[in-house]
Amino acid sequence: MMNKSLIIFVIILAVAIGFNMAWGGSNTMLETPEYELIKKSGSFEIRKYAPMVMARTQVSSDYNEATSRGFSRIANYIFGGNDGSVEIAMTAPVITGSPVDANGTYEIAFVMPKAYDKIKLPKPNSPNVEIVDRELDSVATISFGGWATASRVKKFQKKLDNWISQQGLKKIGHFMVAQYNSPWVLPPFRHNEIMVRFSK
Repeated sequence: MMNKSLIIFVIILAVAIGFNMAWGGSNTMLETPEYELIKKSGSFEIRKYAPMVMARTQVSSDYNEATSRGFSRIANYIFGGNDGSVEIAMTAPVITGSPVDANGTYEIAFVMPKAYDKIKLPKPNSPNVEIVDRELDSVATISFGGWATASRVKKFQKKLDNWISQQGLKKIGHFMVAQYNSPWVLPPFRHNEIMVRFSK
């Protein structure tokens, strides 16, 4: 009986791992914003981003609730909740404000596919979703796995903040959290980043 239960557990675990590997792989095939890699040092990078168009919303709540509500609003927009009932391809990452310096109001944004400019995109049905041009330009990042919880974001944001100071760079604006995976992907297969714009 024990052996049978163990076999069933191993099968379920193998299926779950296989599913997550496949799902994680499918996420790597999503379109991501274009950038030039300027410098890499371990998990830190300096990038120069091309201009992009984003669908954004703002939510006043705690970090978890704001991320969930904001994601739902913009997911509704790209899945046809717009004046043309157009379905827009999912991209990665989902970008949110950081719980360290958001002051209770979070921006949640999806980068739109490069095939669209601001004029070509349909108008959101929801008044809470806005289409904006965005120029991140020079950005410093740190990558990490697992869940992007508030406590882990704070931990890695501090590391990035220290590294930026060591590089002699000056932060511009607030930190951002970039999450590249579906909510169903398990922690070992997840990829996240903390990002912040900077000047020299």
